[in-house]
Amino acid sequence: MPYEELTASIGGSPGLRSRNVELDRVDAVLPRIIPSGSLEQIIFRVDALHRLEDRGVRLMNSPRSIERTVDKFWTSALLEQCGLPTPETIVCESPEEALAAFRALGDVIVKPLFGSMGLGMVRVSDEEMAYRVFRTIEQIRGVYYLQRTIDHEGRDLRALVVGGRVLGAIERRAQGWRTNLARGGTARGVRLSEEWSALAVRAAAAVGADYAGVDLLPAKDGKVFVLEVNGIPGWQGLQEATGLDVAGALVEHLARPPE
Repeated sequence: MPYEELTASIGGSPGLRSRNVELDRVDAVLPRIIPSGSLEQIIFRVDALHRLEDRGVRLMNSPRSIERTVDKFWTSALLEQCGLPTPETIVCESPEEALAAFRALGDVIVKPLFGSMGLGMVRVSDEEMAYRVFRTIEQIRGVYYLQRTIDHEGRDLRALVVGGRVLGAIERRAQGWRTNLARGGTARGVRLSEEWSALAVRAAAAVGADYAGVDLLPAKDGKVFVLEVNGIPGWQGLQEATGLDVAGALVEHLARPPE
């Protein structure tokens, strides 16, 4: 059902519908992407999910976990709070603080606070480039999210966690530092070690997600970092690389009575 056609009624005959579907009467809802729009439109769409959850409709994922995972700062803070290894990150609103952070970290990935598929990410390793990037962010009144660049071998891992277990995983490879499939990376199915599977499951639990796409980055020095947790992940690339019926697994889990 399209978010753009949500209509809420309060008083009289209260309810929430999209087109002709009365959403208050459905058994469960699987939220997909939150479409771009104005601040008011996005808030209304997430509020609608909260309203459904408050009225006993099962959502996967919950609106709270979606809010946590679409916000990179909140995700990073929760990962650190739960003791998970995540790259050193500095977030601020001041261009002066951002420049000081760049000088301290040396080589950084600058990411938009909200975004996916690698869009808007820039690697900054010299001060002239930092100045230009930070001026652009200042002009759009953005937030500076700087993450120390991890030296890796052009690969990372995406694990799909469903119901507290890793359903499947892929290794993504690319020539440069960015391995997203949407940006030209390639994928193959892999089996994660118990240690890395446990990391992915813990990362999903840290944000309260029933299912999640967890990005793990093995560094050249042998350490592994949790980069991001996606609470509304796409799964086409993983399904094609592994042959798994991801949609079927999600429906099966959603139909199972909550514990």
